[in-house]
Formats: sequence, structure tokens, C-alpha cells
Amino acid sequence: MNEDSHPQSDTPADHTEAATASVATTSRIEGTQSLHVLTVPYQLAQQGLSIAVALVVFGVPGVSSLFGSGRSLLAVGATLAVVLGIAAMIGYFLARYRRFEYELTPDTFDIRSGVLSRRQREIPLRRIQNVDISQNVVQRLVGVAQVGLETAGGGGTEAQLRYVGVEQAERLQAEISRLSRAADAADGEPTVADEERFETVFEMSERELGVLALVSMDLRIASFLLFGASVFAPSAGSMFDPQSWYEYGFGFESLVRAVLGPAAALAAVVALALVSGALSAARYYGFTLDRGDDELRYERGLLQKFSGTIPLSKVQTLTVKENVIARLLGYAGLTIETAGYTPTSGESNGSQSAIPVAERDRVVSLARSLEAFDATGFERPPKRARLRYGFRYAIGLALVVALLYLGTRFTNFRLYWYVPLVAVPLIPVAAHLKWANRGYALGADHVVTRNGFWNRKQKIVPYHRVQAVFTTETVFQRRRDLATVTIDTAGSQSITGDDPEAVDVDTGTAERIREQVPDELYGALARRRRAAWDAAGQDHSPDGPDGVSGSSSD
Repeated sequence: MNEDSHPQSDTPADHTEAATASVATTSRIEGTQSLHVLTVPYQLAQQGLSIAVALVVFGVPGVSSLFGSGRSLLAVGATLAVVLGIAAMIGYFLARYRRFEYELTPDTFDIRSGVLSRRQREIPLRRIQNVDISQNVVQRLVGVAQVGLETAGGGGTEAQLRYVGVEQAERLQAEISRLSRAADAADGEPTVADEERFETVFEMSERELGVLALVSMDLRIASFLLFGASVFAPSAGSMFDPQSWYEYGFGFESLVRAVLGPAAALAAVVALALVSGALSAARYYGFTLDRGDDELRYERGLLQKFSGTIPLSKVQTLTVKENVIARLLGYAGLTIETAGYTPTSGESNGSQSAIPVAERDRVVSLARSLEAFDATGFERPPKRARLRYGFRYAIGLALVVALLYLGTRFTNFRLYWYVPLVAVPLIPVAAHLKWANRGYALGADHVVTRNGFWNRKQKIVPYHRVQAVFTTETVFQRRRDLATVTIDTAGSQSITGDDPEAVDVDTGTAERIREQVPDELYGALARRRRAAWDAAGQDHSPDGPDGVSGSSSD
């Protein structure tokens, strides 16, 4: 009898491999889980504090008059209402705690919740992009954490666990990541289902934290308020008004008024800017980024601590960001965007960086370790685009001057319409800088775009992540044969309109890009498919593994 006709018996090695595979795809957090027992007192304290603040701000006079003389019956009724309200609030929080359950299965994360109406959700693990863990100061003191699950295509946090123990939060983060990799492996993607080993690839130094505080200072709000205060000031004398110069004179008092006024305004701008920079530094205090085979993990925060994961297999776009101050210092930041979500934000749909700030060479090196892109050969827009920017700025300045002049003529405000005219010599400079900081490059595996002077963004998109390519032409662009090419991806920035764009390129060039990028997309998908077949040891000849002529579903 042929040896192949006998059924093969299971060897001990076969049993071992089966057991290993079973363990690799089984959740190590088994059974239905509940929130931390401190959830109820913590939420009660939160709600009670909010009510107390509201009573102090709005209700103290009314409460004192209610308990005054001759109103004892009303006081008793109010006291009873307060007691019943507190009892109802305690009962509601207890019921919500007891009826909130979650369970981690090999394929889904299940949540059952609701007091008056029950709600059941099953979140597929393969859709989960990031598991965020956050703790404020009080939560760190009592040992609880908030866990947020972000999914592909979601406009916000898909689910939140408020609150679980810190160890349980870390176990959930690790288990969801491991099971998600196992689910990807079942779909044919080469991932590792066991525990990952991580190494630290970035750790923020004190110097970089100081640079972050400097480059994160936001002068816009303070400058806008001070500009509005100066422009719309009442008809008091001002050194900007030639008709009122005589009011200042050259006495000591006039000199003090002339110096201390602008000095106080400048001090206010600097103070507000320092506060905004200090807040950014506090958000990224102790920032570390660790890398494994399949994902990145980060931790950050001084007052409020965050940690989360970035799945490398779902990266859509890399963005190297550098404002004008960071460029002068040789620093930049890096944003890693996954499908439907910008991770490392600590909140839904945030835009904070994966690396907040570091030396530019260091940032570019890390970005290239994630996506081996080539940014050489940048092509700028044609020079007629620069002329367009000059006309745009001149028209905008003329409109501002005209509005201020009309306001001066028909209102009682002195709007000093002639002051903005000092910006006329800056128009060609601004137009050139805008033109010089725009461009695009089509590499072998990536398309790279660059835009912005004050806050320049260089976006790197792998061809196999491109969803669509389209061109747009405004009325003003058509007058100069210019167009904008948009590279659409599945990332969250597509939702907010911050797609990679080649802006103000020649219409012929725009058409060439629109045709070339989809061709590169199909080529990249074919190369990845062949690489997956090679990794699996399959035949990828034209006849296919079975010797039957195959057709591409792509």
C-alpha cells in the first residue's frame, strides 16, 4: 500500500506547535472584566467638586436668603431635595459601575454598558490603531488610568475605560497589540504574534525640552489682542498720530508714558508666549519613543501622563514639521499618521508630534528608518506662481488699508490707516519665501511634498498608501495655467483637509503627476505582493501557484 495513503499520526512536535499557535491567538486577560473599584468615589468627587464650584460662583446669595428667617419650610424642602439628589447621583454612579463590563477576545474588544438602556459594542482588534493611556495628577496619586481605543476611520475615541488600574491598563495595551498582530498574521501579513522586544530610539533631553518651549511659543493670540487694542483705541492722543505729537512734549512724564506703554505691551506678549511654551514642555516632559518589530510606543507628560502605541504596518504619512524658529536653530519635529487617526496626541484627532522636536538630521534619520524615502530632486512651482503670490499680498494689504481708511472717515475711531503701508517693501520678500518653500518630489517608492514658510511641512507618502490623486484649479490659478495636485490617503489629516499637495504647479506637470502616481501605486502593490509570496515560499509566476493563469484583483 502506498505510504501516502496512510493517515499521518500527530507527533509530539505537532502537538507542541498547535499548542503554541493556540496560545499566540488567545487572550491572556480572560473573562469579563470590570472597572476599578475607585471609579465610583473618583467620579463622585469630580461631580461633587463641580457642583460645589457652581454653588460658590452662582448660588451662595440665593442659598443664604433661602435659609434666612421666615423660610424654614423652604429650607427643609431644599435640604431634602439636596439629600435626594446626592442619593440619586450615588445610585446612578454605582449602577453604571456595576453594569459596565468589557472583555478581550482573540478577535474583538467587547463592551457592555448602560443603566437605563443597554449598549453592546464589538470592536474588531484589527481596526484598532492606538491604545492610549492617560493619567492626570489625581489619577496618578490614586493609581487609576483612563484607556482610550482609537480605530481606523473613526472621528474620535471609539471607546474609553474610565477607570482601570495602572497595571491593568498596561496589560490591556500590550494584549490588544499582540492580538492585533496575530489577527494581521492570520490575514497573511508577516507579523510576530509573541511579545515584542523594544529598544529606545528617542529620548528627549533637557536641551531639547527647552528648544521645544521656545519653538512652541504662540505669539498669535497676544499679538492679535494688542493689535486690536491699539487700532481700535479711543480718540486719545497717540504718538502714531501726527496731530497729537504735541501732547507728548519732552517732559519726564511724557517720556515715561511713551516708554512704559510699549514696554508693558511687549512684556504681556512675552509672558503669554512663555506660558504657552511652558505648557508644551510640560506635555512632553520625559518623552521617550521605543521601537519594536511591529510598532512604536511612547510615554510623555509631567502633570498629565500619556502613553500609547503606533502600529508601523498602518502608517499612512510621515510629516517633518519645522517652524521658522526651529529651522534657524536646526531643529524639526515628526508626525506619524496612521489610518483615520493621528497618534501620540493623547486625545482624539490631535496633531501633536510623534517626535516633538529634535535636531533635524536626527528626525530625518528616524523618518527614513520608518520609510526609506528620497527627498532629493525637489521641483519648485514655476516662477509665475511667485508673481501670483506678490499680487495676492498686495491686494490683501490694499484691502486692509482701505477698510481702515473708511473706518477713520466714518467712525470716531482713529484707525491709523497709513501704518500698514510700511509692509509694502516686504511684499516681494514674502512672495519669494512662499515660493521657495513649496515643491514636490516623485521618488522610487514615495511622493514627497513641501509647503509653508512660517510652519513648513514636508509630507512623505508611500505609493502603496495612496487612495486617490486629483487636481484642482481655482479661477486665479487658471489665469496663469497653474493647478494643485492632492495626494489623498486614509489618514485623519485627509478629513481635516491637510492632505499632501503639490501646490501651484504647471497644468501639464499636474497632469503628469496625476497619471504617474497611480502607476507607481500599482507597481508598489505588485512589489509588495511578490515580497509577501517570497516570504511565504509561494510561486508568483504568471501562471500562479497552481499552474493556472491568474488575474490580479488589484
